Amino acid sequence: TDVKSGLMARFITMPIKRSSVLWAHVLTSLVANVLTIVVVILVALLMGFRSSANILDWLAVAGILGMFTLALTWLAIIPGLTAKSMEGATAYSYPLIFLPFISSAFVPTETMPKIVRAFAENQPVTSIVNAIRALLYEGAVGNDIWIALAWCVGIMVIAYFFAGKAFKRQLG
Repeated sequence: TDVKSGLMARFITMPIKRSSVLWAHVLTSLVANVLTIVVVILVALLMGFRSSANILDWLAVAGILGMFTLALTWLAIIPGLTAKSMEGATAYSYPLIFLPFISSAFVPTETMPKIVRAFAENQPVTSIVNAIRALLYEGAVGNDIWIALAWCVGIMVIAYFFAGKAFKRQLG
């Protein structure tokens, strides 16, 4: 890892802000995910996906996906800095894998059992999926876009704070 190899020690002796090291990782992840999203959209278009969304709707979709990517990336930095091994850091992401399956991404939440529905309607993926779906199909976006943005900003701010603390602790 970067800390054990001494790379971080080199970075902190340079005349740059310490947080720029973490931001470099985050922005690299954002670029990689943007490229992935572009490929997925191009494949979807080749397979016949069509949307009646205008350019502003597409920009809103891109903004939501970008914010969610930033939020999850900052969240992923925390176990990356605190886990004792790469496998341990990877294991922290397993609960996040289930969020899309317990959301409105695949089935309407109204069809879910009461306790699952309560969870599904109050987690970030549902509001993000609902907002994107409404933007792409000219539905009423309603509050979903604001709830999605609140989730993204909230996760990002909290994760940024704890990632910064973990980074300081890691460097000593």
